[in-house]
Amino acid sequence: MRSLLRDLSLLAVGALFCGAAAAEGSRPIVIQGGMVIDGTGAPRQRTDIVVQDGRIAHILNLETARMSFDGDPIHIDATGMVVTPGFIDTHAHGNPLRTPEFENFLAMGVTTVCLGMDGSSPTTDPWDEWFEKVDEAAPGPNVAPFVGHGTVRKVSGTEYDKEPTEEQIAAMAALVREAMEAGCWGMTTGIEYIPGTFATRGELIGSAKPVAEFGGLVMSHMRTEDDGELEAAIDELLAQGEGAGCPVHISHFKVVYGKGTDRAEELLAKLDAARARGTRVTADVYPYTASYTGIGIVFPEWAKPPNEWEEVKAERREDLREYLRNRVNLRNGPEATLLGMSPYTGRTLKDVADEMGLPFEDVLIDHLGPGGGSAAYFVMNETLQGRLLQDPNVMVCSDGSPTMHHPRGYGSFAKILRYYVRETGMLSLEEAVHKMSGLPAKTVGLSESGERRGLLRKGYAADILIFDPETVADTATFDDPHRLSAGIDTIIVNGVAVRNGGDWSEERAGRVLRKR
Repeated sequence: MRSLLRDLSLLAVGALFCGAAAAEGSRPIVIQGGMVIDGTGAPRQRTDIVVQDGRIAHILNLETARMSFDGDPIHIDATGMVVTPGFIDTHAHGNPLRTPEFENFLAMGVTTVCLGMDGSSPTTDPWDEWFEKVDEAAPGPNVAPFVGHGTVRKVSGTEYDKEPTEEQIAAMAALVREAMEAGCWGMTTGIEYIPGTFATRGELIGSAKPVAEFGGLVMSHMRTEDDGELEAAIDELLAQGEGAGCPVHISHFKVVYGKGTDRAEELLAKLDAARARGTRVTADVYPYTASYTGIGIVFPEWAKPPNEWEEVKAERREDLREYLRNRVNLRNGPEATLLGMSPYTGRTLKDVADEMGLPFEDVLIDHLGPGGGSAAYFVMNETLQGRLLQDPNVMVCSDGSPTMHHPRGYGSFAKILRYYVRETGMLSLEEAVHKMSGLPAKTVGLSESGERRGLLRKGYAADILIFDPETVADTATFDDPHRLSAGIDTIIVNGVAVRNGGDWSEERAGRVLRKR
């Protein structure tokens, strides 16, 4: 009876599509029987979705509608499933020209990745050429590009200068303006890293002013994430936003060494106070208690460029040994540093030091150095991080890539559904979906631009997921971090079913999203 009603209801839907050519390489899609969670945080409701030309053409109950359908649609029975917008990763890494498939993101439901994070972005000039190359590579998910402040510092010739001139700041602003004119969604900073660490307050504000002119967003890996200095780092970011007149966003919000919900409440109250003053500030988090970045994070600034490493090692070795010993022990010791570089991948700094019969600080000096690769650092408190995640202005990111030795690039969004929704109930399914779709879309500007993404609404881009929330699972671990997430078996990108019923299509339907 159900199939008969469906067939009868589709007899008059065709009038809606007569004369409309399907998007190249795509077919109309009819999704029936699912519980739709639209990305706004509103309660789910039983309804059907019709996709045409890469957009959501209709959201209605097809069994009661008097419409017909013409053409060769793909019918998807979503009975017992939820239907949600595709997830948006506000902080991702990877090169879409080298690994355009980005299957790790798609498998956990991510249909749009924001790239150019931590102040580092492509240096292609002009930007339009890079956009065209990415489109030609046919990425799996969509790509929302940001321009990196650190890259702009290098290209402008400022690089290691600690006191940039007005002319240098103007040159950096001009490069940011070019990126925004080309279609970037904003600027990122990585001022815990070289060369961003040399940035002045005036430089940060000056380089962000073109972002404000184009209605963009500044995302920041702040100057520090250490508990005792975090307020000052947040103040610096807020001052940048207030001075430039643009919204700001804390990337991968975390508190290194901090513990407990009380500490989380203090920081969230600080952000609430900034909003009360009129500053637009948001943040994202990933659901792991280990960070992942270059091993240089444990080295002092005086041991990194533009300083000569070999000279530092020769002339200040004892100072260096003491600094590294104290720094690593403060970060929970060498056993909490999981190396991600060959030939030590998957082993802790303590394991390697014990095997070599050396103090771990000597391993860092003689076998790694500040540019010796990356590692995961177990330095965060799950209770604190969980409270940050629950805040209504905090969304989900992965900070992951296809290659890094950390499970976050393969499991973050699925872990939210498994752990924070299903196992602990810290988030409702509607809240979690909002934090992974509607909220990031609004924050980046994707829902307000001509792109219209992040929500299930008529006229919005058809980036859609269909899954059973009881079966979604992250399978990646720190020992085996490159295992794809399971359970999100139907994935639609720009109206193309790139995965249907668990079967992957050979077609990749992502493209560069330009701010217009």
